[in-house]
Amino acid sequence: MNDMNTTNEKVRCLIIGSGPAGYTAAIYASRANLSPVLYEGIQPGGQLTTTTEVENFPGYPNGITGPELMEDLKKQAERFGADIRGGIATAADLSTAPYKITIDGEKVIETESLVICTGATAKYLGLPDEAKYAGMGVSACATCDGFFYRKKTVAVVGGGDTACEEALYLASLAKQVYLRASKVMQERVFNAPNITVLFEHNTVGLFGENGVEGAHLVKRKGEADEENVDIAIDGFFLAIGHKPNSDIFKPWLETDEIGYIKTIDGTPRTKVAGVFAAGDVADPHYRQAITAAGSGCKAAIEVERYLSEKGL
Repeated sequence: MNDMNTTNEKVRCLIIGSGPAGYTAAIYASRANLSPVLYEGIQPGGQLTTTTEVENFPGYPNGITGPELMEDLKKQAERFGADIRGGIATAADLSTAPYKITIDGEKVIETESLVICTGATAKYLGLPDEAKYAGMGVSACATCDGFFYRKKTVAVVGGGDTACEEALYLASLAKQVYLRASKVMQERVFNAPNITVLFEHNTVGLFGENGVEGAHLVKRKGEADEENVDIAIDGFFLAIGHKPNSDIFKPWLETDEIGYIKTIDGTPRTKVAGVFAAGDVADPHYRQAITAAGSGCKAAIEVERYLSEKGL
C-alpha cells in the first residue's frame, strides 16, 4: 500500500468526517485523553454547512445557521485538544490492526481505532437551478426544513417510500403539496386532501426572483402528447435518496444494498474490532444532526472502552 512517496503517522484514534457525528466523537475522545486526529473530508462541517437556519438542534432556542453550528462544534472539539485537519480519506486497509487510512492519496495514517463519520450525500436531479436556489427554496430534508413552509405550497420529487413519507410530513405543515410520482403510491397519500400526485411529470427547471416561486414540468416527456406545465410553489424538496460515502470501506465492512454501513446491535460497532461507524453513513432512517451527534458520542465511548481493553 505504501510507496516511496508516502509518509506514515501512528495515532490511537482516527476520525474520518466532520459533521455532527465526527465533531462530537472528537469532543468525547479528546476529553477521554485519546488524542484523536480528525480529517474533515470533502465537505468540512458536513451537509449542515449548506443549510441556512437550524431550529431543531437542542440548545439554540433562537435557531442558528448550519455553518455556525458546525463551527461551534469544531471549536469545542479543538478546545479539548482534538487535532482537526483538512484532507480526504482516499483508501483504507482494515485487514489488520493498526488500520491504515490513506489521506489525499499520499499520507498513510496507522490507527489503533477508527471512527467513520463520512456521511451520506443527498441525490439531486442535476438541474442547474438546484444549485441556484440552494438554501432559497430547494431542500433535501423535509424534517429539517419543512417548518419554514407552514401554510405554503411545496413540491416533492420522488416516487418511492421516502417521497411518500416526506410528502405526508409536509402535508401536516404546508397548504398544498405536489408529489411527482413514478409508481403507485400508498393509500394514505391519496387520502391526504392537500397532496396532489403528478404522475408522468418530470421537473426540468425552477424559477423565481429571490427564491423558488415555481417549477417547470414536462408531462409525458418524450412522447407525442408531451405537455409543458408550470406550477407555483414556495419550496422544492428532493426525495430521491442518499448515497452513503462508504465506498473505500466496502471491501472490509458490511453494508446494505444502498451502501449504509451495518453496525452491530444498535451500537456504532462494525464487524471489524476497533472500527466504528457513526452519523449518516450508518443511518438510513433518521439523518438528523442530533441523532448523528448522539451516535458520535457513542462511538467515542466505544473507542475508549476498546483501547482500554486492549491496553492501548
